[in-house]
Amino acid sequence: MLIKTYGCAVYGIEAIPITIETNIDRGINFFLVGLPDSAVKESHQRIKAAFANSDYKLPGKEITINMAPADIRKEGSAYDLTIACGILAASDQIKEDLVCQYLIMGELSLDGGLRPIKGALPMALKAKELGFKGFILPKENANEVAIVEGLEILGAQNINQVVDFFNGKSQIEIAKFDIEEQNELAFINEIDFSDVKGQENVKRALEIAAAGGHNILLVGPPGSGKTMLAKRLPTILPPLTIDEALETTKIHSVAGLIKPNSGLMMNRPFRSPHHTVSDVALVGGGSHPKPGEISLAHNGILFLDELPEYKRQVLEVMRQPLEDRVISISRAKMSVDYPAGFMLVASMNPSPSGNFYDPNDPSADPEFAVKRYLNKISGPLMDRIDLQIEVPAVKFDQLADERKGEASKSIRQRVIEARKFQANRFQEHKGIHYNAQLSPKLIEKHCKPGKAGKELIKTAMEKMGLSARSFARILKVSRTIADLDKSNAIKPKHIAEAISFRSLDRAGWPG
Repeated sequence: MLIKTYGCAVYGIEAIPITIETNIDRGINFFLVGLPDSAVKESHQRIKAAFANSDYKLPGKEITINMAPADIRKEGSAYDLTIACGILAASDQIKEDLVCQYLIMGELSLDGGLRPIKGALPMALKAKELGFKGFILPKENANEVAIVEGLEILGAQNINQVVDFFNGKSQIEIAKFDIEEQNELAFINEIDFSDVKGQENVKRALEIAAAGGHNILLVGPPGSGKTMLAKRLPTILPPLTIDEALETTKIHSVAGLIKPNSGLMMNRPFRSPHHTVSDVALVGGGSHPKPGEISLAHNGILFLDELPEYKRQVLEVMRQPLEDRVISISRAKMSVDYPAGFMLVASMNPSPSGNFYDPNDPSADPEFAVKRYLNKISGPLMDRIDLQIEVPAVKFDQLADERKGEASKSIRQRVIEARKFQANRFQEHKGIHYNAQLSPKLIEKHCKPGKAGKELIKTAMEKMGLSARSFARILKVSRTIADLDKSNAIKPKHIAEAISFRSLDRAGWPG
């Protein structure tokens, strides 16, 4: 008897439907074909033990299972439940009429329990696209995919529940998504900008970066609060939209980073890899490609602390995704694209000793040592950073001041208003939501500085030796400053402030 059940394979962050064809005939054997890896082949032993411990029979006949299409490699243990349901239906232990209406995925434990799987959200979206009635999966994954409307999300704890459901003996509770509950959990922050003493100029730069989605570099001596400030940046970013939350959750789901029983990700990710990270771990890849840190930071922040300590090769591989906001991983047998629309927030000391260069201080690092230290970061990478801000050491009077600084909530409200200003402007441009995403053509259209502004930029470029890319950065940042000011026109004061955030450019540093 031939039965078809349905599952999914995940490549990149997209799911591909897999048909599990189960045929039971005369003989005694078990064949599993269709390019399965070792984990899939081992499903026979897990299914055999799960059946024995759950009072189901593994037919003593020849069982042939084909995983189609046969030219796509099947990986992992998530096909256990799909194969098991095929065997049960082909041997008349469950009714076959319902089985084909559901996408079925889950790893079986030896006692018949179901373990959580990776990539549940892209699978659910594909199931809806293909017109399935529902998706049966482990209960611990149910909240993750409950956002998908028009699809019954049935989270089962063990194979007994699945069998009873198909035989009409009991129902499995359909998972529900509560957007209000998710939003309440999202806005609970243990850290706040009000904790930061002083550094008003740096806070202003971070507010501008958040409002326009700009990359930012913090340069200052140890103890000046660079890391403290960077970790608080997510508290002033606007909330994720549903589309952004879906895309972000898909990436983390594929990477297996969604905690059991967790729902849709509503907080923007904050990734902070150690400086020993490899280029593959940063951008993604491997023999079986997986998303790297830049994709896990999609729609959020990638924080690189002590930037010059990272390997030059690691930093250079970020140049393309910083521009294109996507990373393409090519292998002999496949090519996958991962989103990489992240905000780069980096910090560094201004010199090997950690102090700013001072030609009048004989104990300071010599100028050549400072230049050699800074040259660890290439000019093209520096050009891709929109704001470069000096973070001075905090004075005692500021540290001793018991008054609280401005709270993240009020800064965040200004950021949200600026983002709304930008969203209205870019309605006609698909895929453009904030100023950092502007292409050269759109910069020319939306970032017109006026005659006085052009003269100001020209003078700055001549004195600071700025590149053409720096020119574009100044225009985009000045556009964001004008948006925070609720001004349609970019005024000279907006450009002057934007130029002040390019003070660390190569030609003007050290000095």
